[in-house]
Amino acid sequence: MSRRGWLLFAAMCLLWGIPYLFISIALRDMPPTTLVFLRTGVAAVLLLPLALRRGALRPALGHWKAVLAFAALEVTIPWLLLFRAQTRLTSSMAGLLIAAVPLVAALLAWATRSADRLDRRRLLGLLVGLAGVAVLVGIDVRGNDVLAVLEMGGVVLGYAIAPWIVARWLGAVPSLGVIALAMGFTALVYAPVAGPQLGSVNWSISAVASVGVLAVLCTALAFLLFFALIAEVGATRSVVITYINPAVALVLGVIVLSEPLTVGILIGFPLVLAGSILATARPRARPVDLEVPSSPTAVRS
Repeated sequence: MSRRGWLLFAAMCLLWGIPYLFISIALRDMPPTTLVFLRTGVAAVLLLPLALRRGALRPALGHWKAVLAFAALEVTIPWLLLFRAQTRLTSSMAGLLIAAVPLVAALLAWATRSADRLDRRRLLGLLVGLAGVAVLVGIDVRGNDVLAVLEMGGVVLGYAIAPWIVARWLGAVPSLGVIALAMGFTALVYAPVAGPQLGSVNWSISAVASVGVLAVLCTALAFLLFFALIAEVGATRSVVITYINPAVALVLGVIVLSEPLTVGILIGFPLVLAGSILATARPRARPVDLEVPSSPTAVRS
């Protein structure tokens, strides 16, 4: 990988590893619906003019049904569920549970026959990863946090399905236009609820700074850098950040928010990480005299 590729990779690992920390900080002063509105609204204000100037909006609007479906499963529903869950779960736990996305994506790809066969290695990866999730939830989650875990399950499912929509219907559409419209659509959905709440928000320095980081750095800038990373190293190699982001969330939660480093985390996270790598690994090369059909790679845009 080139020097530029490594810099983009490191930036993405950071920008998509820190949101859980700033979500927890922002939620001290505002409800989840307001945070979704502010994060997507500010990001939309930044991305829509750029998408318009680059000619990315018109192609995206031509596929508006698929764009709305992508927005609902990638942003509109998952972010509300994530923010609600983080009112009861630690930022590190939320980040670690998100690490299950590759597991669910691999299972869905196999179930819909859009991926290679579920060989022994991938099956082992699914079992190991799911065991890791079970350890995380079974040891660290209290009985009154079950709803939060279910909400995180919804987030994981949405994040796993959304790239499939991109691969199936939006592969030829500029990603910038899709993301800009997704942000604008989500902000409009939450505006009627979040608007009246703005007056009761505690506009502390930490809350304002957290919203700014989430909207400007972790959303608008992050997606632009992610597009650049895909162009530099390819879609397949770019998704490796999925395995590092949870570790960043864990370290920041423990160091900055003094969240506990529990036995469940020490055992469960390595299992989830190992399972994700195995479950999403490319199949071993077959003999050259056999023709192997290729399968599309779906990535979050």
